[in-house]
Amino acid sequence: MNERLIRLQEELAAKEVDAVLITKVPNVTYFSGFRGDSSALLIGKNFRKLITDGRYTEQAITQAKNFTLVEQTEGLYKKIVEEIKISGCKRVGFEGLTMTVAEHSYLKKELKGVKFKSVALDSLRQVKDAAEIANIRRACDIADEAFKKVLEVIKPGVREVEVAAELEYFMRRLGSEAAAFATIVASGWRGALPHGTASDKKINAGELVTMDFGATFNGYCSDITRTVCVGRALADQRKIYNLVLDAQLYGLEVITAGKGGVEIDSAVRERLTAAGYGRFFVHGLGHGVGLEIHEEPRLSKLSKCESLLPNMIVTDEPGIYLENFGGVRIEDTVLVTAGTAQPLTRSPKHLIEL
Repeated sequence: MNERLIRLQEELAAKEVDAVLITKVPNVTYFSGFRGDSSALLIGKNFRKLITDGRYTEQAITQAKNFTLVEQTEGLYKKIVEEIKISGCKRVGFEGLTMTVAEHSYLKKELKGVKFKSVALDSLRQVKDAAEIANIRRACDIADEAFKKVLEVIKPGVREVEVAAELEYFMRRLGSEAAAFATIVASGWRGALPHGTASDKKINAGELVTMDFGATFNGYCSDITRTVCVGRALADQRKIYNLVLDAQLYGLEVITAGKGGVEIDSAVRERLTAAGYGRFFVHGLGHGVGLEIHEEPRLSKLSKCESLLPNMIVTDEPGIYLENFGGVRIEDTVLVTAGTAQPLTRSPKHLIEL
């Protein structure tokens, strides 16, 4: 935790602010260890304060040992104003991508002598430390075990929502704190919807079923997608599946430290384009995973990441989506290394025919 605070102090110096107000929940957790909501951190050169309310007093004492606990009883932002006045800081950074206009306006109105500057802190979370990697590995293991169990549930007549419910049930039984995001189960024609969250549609014999899901462990997420076939796959289903699998495995080769997000996405995209299906790959190749299910760095046409670093964790998830056919997506959560990316999700990737 101290190393994180040191890097934060370096960021404050670079941004020329006296203190920073942190209100984004994942960043509050990252820098303090505290996992409650409706709270804030105020960090300066010589002080570290966690502002929260009575619901979290005992939790805060246990989780945020490097911080002075400040309880608020009349409103979080009223207490924030009081603490900024006490600090005497005149240049305060805030998370402009998270704070609402109303909250920012209130601070400016109440603190007329303070200059506020928007700062972005998410980039400080991109490279994972050993504890973070261990938590994500465990979240991936839980998701892998749940996938193994849910294969026994999928059969003709079962609704997509039932499959999603079983996946989430298995993950909770295995130690997940919650689903990392709304579980996607898309069968048959609905497989052409990349984010087709589970519906009441019944799964039919002969259909492909795409499942995109993740577990959470100690606040850290995993993300995995597998596509299976209910019964024997037809030739065209097998063809599309193998094209996506080839692209996904190639992604593991090109996702490596030193390469940029645009470069990596383009390389995998070109592989599908050469096979005649590039225009049916309609999203980015991947995204960072950590305290949030979608975070930096991105692997896409719009990525701002110029060079991946070792111990970043991203997804590798190419897909093909065809109207009136369905879709195939295969995804791993992977650890960036100096060589071939290391998949942390390890469920089988050959075409499973149930």
